[in-house]
Amino acid sequence: MWRRRNSLSQFTQLASSKFHSHLNIIIQPTSLRLFQISDTHNRYGLITRSSTTAVESSSGSAKLGFSGLDPVRAIGSTVDTTSLGARGVADVARHYGRCYWELSKAKLSMLVVATSGAGYVLGSGSVVDLAGLGYTCMGTMMVAASASTLNQVFEVKNDAMMNRTRRRPLPSGRITIPHAVTWASSVGLAGTALLASKANLLTAGLGASNLFLYAFVYTPLKQIHPVNTWVGAVVGAIPPLMGWAAASGQISSLNGWILPAALYFWQLPHFMALAYLCRDDYVTGGFKMLSFADPSGRRTALVALRNCIYLIPLGYLAYDWGITSGWFCLESTLLALAISGTAVSFLLNRTKATARRMFHASLLYLPVFMSGLMFHRVYNDNQHLLATENTKDNMVMSHPTTNKQESRNPDKLKHNKGNMVKSRPPVAYASVAPFPFLPVPIYASS
Repeated sequence: MWRRRNSLSQFTQLASSKFHSHLNIIIQPTSLRLFQISDTHNRYGLITRSSTTAVESSSGSAKLGFSGLDPVRAIGSTVDTTSLGARGVADVARHYGRCYWELSKAKLSMLVVATSGAGYVLGSGSVVDLAGLGYTCMGTMMVAASASTLNQVFEVKNDAMMNRTRRRPLPSGRITIPHAVTWASSVGLAGTALLASKANLLTAGLGASNLFLYAFVYTPLKQIHPVNTWVGAVVGAIPPLMGWAAASGQISSLNGWILPAALYFWQLPHFMALAYLCRDDYVTGGFKMLSFADPSGRRTALVALRNCIYLIPLGYLAYDWGITSGWFCLESTLLALAISGTAVSFLLNRTKATARRMFHASLLYLPVFMSGLMFHRVYNDNQHLLATENTKDNMVMSHPTTNKQESRNPDKLKHNKGNMVKSRPPVAYASVAPFPFLPVPIYASS
């Protein structure tokens, strides 16, 4: 009899401890319940709206069998429930953080930010405003994240059919489409407003235009015509122009178009190699790429080679226009010849191995090109000195001799004043150059 009672009490305590250790329902004031859903490798917390009201603590404890527990064990169960709640909140934050990371295509967006930052440094001259650089990069990152999210919203059905993209947040059902649209809208508007307030309206306009071009022109074109690759190249060339515009306030100077030109020509061999490697996957997803209408791959290889050749003179132009030293001309030419060699190899032997080699060469080309452009850039301090000298020559200075001439011959002074050419303020010269931070000289009071 004593053994039965002992085993019964042990069984009750064991069941109670197991029940508390596996308790996954957290009662909150807003009637939200947190559930743990296990996946093959990851654990995601999903929040669902409860249809019932919060359970009273007394009735809940009576139903769950807490009344028979001693005070120490009741306190321990409360601590376990609190720790479960904190763990659940952390799981939810981790889940949505990972979804936002994947929706934003964070690695690709960081490459976009790098090109924008390089454009900002090139447009700043010898003095770089670090705060302005940070604001420009942050705004560019937010706009790029918004564009990438909208791209996945529009292509959710296509992504679900492709092996490469079916595990993204929207096709896998880890996040809803309205949630993704809200995220894209909020981050896109915030990024554009940040660029407008901390940089200038030109930079914000370029960012908003690029978002529209990527999400509403390039994305639907992918299912209509192979020209989408060239439109996408334009989208990729705009971020360095945004950086230049944020630093200099203008995009009319040819010096600001070297890096955008490199980005445009670089993207075509990069994406031609990718389209050839993933040709079957793109066909399954319903995307119209050039490689789909080119079974032999010859046209794809010719497009890649032609744009690799266009990269060769960019180093000389950067040197000839005074952007970099002669060393960059040599290094850029050798780099362009190297990627052109992989394109020639792909043209002669159109296999996945040669396409993959060209793809890897394109991944190496861009960071090396931008690093060389930053390292060998020339600080045009002579332009600063020339602008300062011009402003000094045009300043109106009061001199004692002029006062004497005024008193001696006032009629001649009136005639000279009528024929005098009014000097332009020095800030006008500073605003024309790509360095708008020149000091404004102090005029003598009249």
